Amino acid sequence: MNKHTERIPTTGMTHEEWLGERKNGIGGSDAGAVCGLNPYRSPLAVYQDKTGTETDDTDSESMRQGRDLEDYVARRFMEQTGKKARRANVIYKSREHPFMYANVDRLIIGENAGLECKTASAYSADKWKDGHIPESYQIQCHHYMAVTGADAWYIAVVILGKDFLWHRIGRDESLIRNLISIESDFWNSHVVPKIMPEPDGSESSERLISKLAGKAISEKEIPLSGFDEQLKRRMEIVELIERLDTEKKTIEQKLKLYMGDAEIAENDRYRITWKNSRTERLDTKALKQEQPEIYRKYAKTAESRRFLVKPVA
Repeated sequence: MNKHTERIPTTGMTHEEWLGERKNGIGGSDAGAVCGLNPYRSPLAVYQDKTGTETDDTDSESMRQGRDLEDYVARRFMEQTGKKARRANVIYKSREHPFMYANVDRLIIGENAGLECKTASAYSADKWKDGHIPESYQIQCHHYMAVTGADAWYIAVVILGKDFLWHRIGRDESLIRNLISIESDFWNSHVVPKIMPEPDGSESSERLISKLAGKAISEKEIPLSGFDEQLKRRMEIVELIERLDTEKKTIEQKLKLYMGDAEIAENDRYRITWKNSRTERLDTKALKQEQPEIYRKYAKTAESRRFLVKPVA
């Protein structure tokens, strides 16, 4: 793309080698998480990926479909826009900021621009409504522009079974400066010195912490130090949540009294439904008593650690 960018060829590179190379810097898919804008991945998860000895080869059905459909999305983009796009077959690395990597989906022929290909489920259609682009993906595209020096980046998405959309994202120098600053701080303040960032309350951080902590050692006890103010605040939050939940339920109960046996209540601002529903549950206690062999055959044991905080009397 430009003289400020180093190119690392990926032709002939094994998948394991590619995963290993990703650990050497922050890629486009990491950028949104580092900025705290990825709802599925936390800065803590990125830190662990970059500093851990294992290569993150996590895969899921949605990730597999995204890879398999990448070429289809690119072809749809070319059909609709008349533009030509090609594979890069390299990993771009910023010479000025060597912790910044870009493994781009496509480059646009005849333009200083690239293309990011996405797939989304029909349940995610609202995230693309009215021309909106999910914030994490916007950051991803600006990260690619920061690394490659591109003037713009296109993003195309197939919303499975519903729609195909594409957008052009112009280069925003102010945003890119802020992004470089955030990524630089993350890399140099956390990854390089191996200082773990603070957890952020996300499900991603929760899963990672549970994995790192492992199983509790029975009766093992350690002194508690340095958390009194945070625990005090936690108790305040718990009490506030309880009060707000009671207030919420009170409003709902007033509405239910008002509705009586009506299923729907609606005005020009709100629509409320209170429908009949039926739930079937397996009586595991009776099954265990009457058919113990069948119960044992199909019973699954799930292990977890229960976290409780109690004031000392």
